[in-house]
Amino acid sequence: METRVAVMSIIVEQADSVETLNSILHEYSMYIIGRMGIPYRQKNISIISIAIDAPQDKISTLAGRIGKLSGISVKTAFSSVISHEDV
Repeated sequence: METRVAVMSIIVEQADSVETLNSILHEYSMYIIGRMGIPYRQKNISIISIAIDAPQDKISTLAGRIGKLSGISVKTAFSSVISHEDV
């Protein structure tokens, strides 16, 4: 199986979508290397950064699911690092 390393930047503008976001991230926890969340209280938003190592289709699916949530935007940056792992 081929995996890619990527970073997802997530901006949360609606707090009522956070529970669903956390549930989705939990589903993909086996691929998540690390997660950092920063509340930006002056702007009433949260900024989340996710480092992930997963097959490209899993990363794209995760980003798509997050992007469909109300009040949440996501962008993904892919590394050129590709690993080949046996399942």
